[in-house]
Amino acid sequence: MRGNIFQAIADPTRRAIITLIDLQAITPNAIADNFNTTRQAVSEHLCILTECELIKQEFQVEKFNTQLK
Repeated sequence: MRGNIFQAIADPTRRAIITLIDLQAITPNAIADNFNTTRQAVSEHLCILTECELIKQEFQVEKFNTQLK
């Protein structure tokens, strides 16, 4: 279900998040570090932006290299 884009971008925090993401791909924790709010609040903003299809979130597994000593 697609949310209302205009309501999503009406919030100044969400606009700031969009600006951060526009500069570079960034983790949710790194986004939260830029705001004086909880990580939970940032997560809710990210959910709204995702529902409106303004952003996409991709989960990547860390890669571990195995080498001989």
